Amino acid sequence: MKKSLPWIIAAVFTVWVLASLRMPKEKGFAFNEFGRLPVVANGRFQPLDSLARNTMLQLREKQTANLEPWKGWNEKPRIISATEWLLGVMTKPEEADSWPVFRIDNPDVKSLLALPAEASKEKMQDGKHFSWNQVKPKMADLRREAARANEVEASKRRPYDQALLKLWGGQVVYNRLKYTLGPAASPDLDKALVEFKTNFEAGRVAYLAREQGKDFDAAALEWLGERFEAPIIIPANDPGNKKDDWKPVARSIVETSNTGVPLHFAVPALHRIAAAYLNGKVDEFNAAVADYHQKLAGLFPQQVVKGKHEQFFNHIEPFYKAMILDVCAFILALGFWVKPGQWDWIRRAAIGLVLLALLIHTLGLGFRMFLEGRPPVTNLYSSAIFIGWGATILGLILESFWKNSIGVVISSVIGFLSLIIAHHLSLSGDTMKMLEAVLDTNFWLATHVVVVTLGYASTFVAGFLGIIYVLRGVLTKSLDEATRKSLNRMIYGILCFATLFSFVGTVLGGIWADQSWGRFWGWDPKENGALIIVLWNALILHARWGGMVRERGLATMAVVGNIVTSWSWFGVNMLNIGLHSYGFMGEAFKWLLIFVGSQLVLIALGLLPATMWRSLQGTTSSSTPKKDPQGKKSEAPFVGAPAKSLEA
Repeated sequence: MKKSLPWIIAAVFTVWVLASLRMPKEKGFAFNEFGRLPVVANGRFQPLDSLARNTMLQLREKQTANLEPWKGWNEKPRIISATEWLLGVMTKPEEADSWPVFRIDNPDVKSLLALPAEASKEKMQDGKHFSWNQVKPKMADLRREAARANEVEASKRRPYDQALLKLWGGQVVYNRLKYTLGPAASPDLDKALVEFKTNFEAGRVAYLAREQGKDFDAAALEWLGERFEAPIIIPANDPGNKKDDWKPVARSIVETSNTGVPLHFAVPALHRIAAAYLNGKVDEFNAAVADYHQKLAGLFPQQVVKGKHEQFFNHIEPFYKAMILDVCAFILALGFWVKPGQWDWIRRAAIGLVLLALLIHTLGLGFRMFLEGRPPVTNLYSSAIFIGWGATILGLILESFWKNSIGVVISSVIGFLSLIIAHHLSLSGDTMKMLEAVLDTNFWLATHVVVVTLGYASTFVAGFLGIIYVLRGVLTKSLDEATRKSLNRMIYGILCFATLFSFVGTVLGGIWADQSWGRFWGWDPKENGALIIVLWNALILHARWGGMVRERGLATMAVVGNIVTSWSWFGVNMLNIGLHSYGFMGEAFKWLLIFVGSQLVLIALGLLPATMWRSLQGTTSSSTPKKDPQGKKSEAPFVGAPAKSLEA
């Protein structure tokens, strides 16, 4: 039975994964079909489904809208998909304004906006999520405080300032979405077009007056800005044109009215969709969506197919599933350590889950590459995905040599943590947005960025192996001589791999910089961070070869590598200087400091005297060279290490 259990566990999780691949059948409105329609946002084509999900993540940190968040676990709140929420915002903005989709956690921001801080079922409040109707009355105060916070240097912003700017950015996106369809969202298109032209003229006059330094109608100018900054949903007139020729509904209407040509076919098509939805006519809505989708498929097949694929990718959530599998594999691996001599079936089951997680992780990574048409690493989000993928493979390789579940723990822990980091990075918006011009080179993205990121991943693997060594050695008696030696060999082998890849990746980055900026090296913070990783890994290896450190010293120095790599990966990006700065992120900086603090604690544990290590009590310390019966020092425990080896 025990021989079959790993296969049974792997089969159960495989069925769970396969069952989630099928898109659910919709009995009412065809929201999924509507979500496939293409739109241009963040400089790229994407389906409305992606626009809706990314906005939901930005507003409430989830991909669904809970319209009754005050209800408990034993009640059934009204939860709708992001696409249904988006359609409601575009067609029924007055109703959507009452939906609690703005997550506000900072108590000072709540106080500023006079929002209830405590949960109350009677008042239908959960103390965290609020509607636009609740935020809007204090809009003047929010605008003033957000403008002040924006003037503060990013690294000096308080949590209050960061929360203000997050809310301000969210409300800007939300209010632009409301005008995506423009007049097409009205039940009476002709009447809405007349009102639109009148308001547009007032906005145009206000704009010209402001440019000339005269008094202007601020409300009319704001109306103009909201409509013209709405998402770009009207296709180009020529199917061969690029995304730059797609337009917002407002711009399309203005251009056609000025030239006297009929409305773009998309405007009445979108009006039919909106009118059917407003009137609750399911069949008419589904038919209108299908007709418009078919029309677009004939003119813009590439964009429509891409929208379908990206919606499917959003639906299957491969990285979320890989995270769940990593957690389950980690629990099983810990179970194996309870009775390693008797429960090997648990270790094999854990390997099966990690392999399944790796397969899903790989497919998700490949799917993103297919959608973007880019190599796997293009931004911080994708670097987190790739680091987790690389670390998972390295852990499985270690497990294939040393069948002690340590490799499984490394794969599952780093895989899970990297995907958690990626999830939090996705809360800022679209993770596939258009690249900066200097990065828009597939060859260097596929060489320098991928190789140096593998260097990050392998350095983290060595560091986490060091953590296992320290924790098991100090806190438990499970770090016997065989385990110590296997961990030492793992750390050494991975560090050799990390040094090679980080060095080659850094050199390739210099070549790229020479071609892009005309210099091989400029002492940019990111370049310095990459160089520090190379130097630190080389320092560890030389300390090991020179006999300056032994087992415990090697493990402790590998943990220091986690600090070096985390700073080079994230820290230098938030300095707001240099060519690689992505801007200060307060939440990320907080977690970076917490991670560094935890590593310092582990380093302190690693430096404790051997007498304080539970696994070394009553045994010959690994830091004390052994003596033979004649009183002479014996060989150091490492091949090639001198007899006078000391431990850091």
